[in-house]
Amino acid sequence: MLEENVILVNEKDEQIGLMPKLEAHEKAVLHRAFSVFVLNSKNEIMLQQRAHQKYHSPLLWTNTCCSHQREGETNVQAGSRRLFEEMGFKTELKELFHFIYKAPFDNGLTEHELDHVMIGYYNEEPVINPEEVEDWKWMKIEDVKMDMELHPALYTVWFKIIFDEFYHFLEEHKSPLSPNNL
Repeated sequence: MLEENVILVNEKDEQIGLMPKLEAHEKAVLHRAFSVFVLNSKNEIMLQQRAHQKYHSPLLWTNTCCSHQREGETNVQAGSRRLFEEMGFKTELKELFHFIYKAPFDNGLTEHELDHVMIGYYNEEPVINPEEVEDWKWMKIEDVKMDMELHPALYTVWFKIIFDEFYHFLEEHKSPLSPNNL
C-alpha cells in the first residue's frame, strides 16, 4: 500500500508542500492534522484505544479519531472520512478551533501538527476497525480529566494537550441529543 502524504503548512495554515507521513514525523515538519471528539446525549466523550500495531502510541487512549487531511479535502470532509474508516459511523462535524503543538516520541518520531479540532454528536455504538482501533468506551468529561491526571501514561500526548483546550469548549457545546437541550 502506498504511504499517504501529509500536507505541510506554515503557522498560518497555508499549504507549502506535501511529504510522506512517516518522513514528516521523522523530520518533525509542521503539517496539517485533525482531531474529532464525539459526545453522546449524556455529554460523555467516545474514546478510542489505538490499535496495538500502530507505529506510535499503540494501546494508548485518545479522542474519538484523529488523522491527516488529504490534499483537496476540507477539514470536516477529512474528519468525516476518517471517523467512518476508524469507528464505522457518520455524524455531522463542526470545527471548534485549531492550534499548533510539537511532541517527540520515544521511538525517535515527532508529531508537529497544526491540529483542527472538531466535535460531533452520536448515541450509538461504533463498529470499530481493528486495524486502527483496539477498543473504545464512553467516558464522562470530568472522569477523563481526573483519570488523565492520575494516569497520564495511558493517554496520547496530543489528547492531553487538546483536552486542556477542549475542556473549556464543552460547556458551550453540550450535545443537542441531551434531554436538557430538547
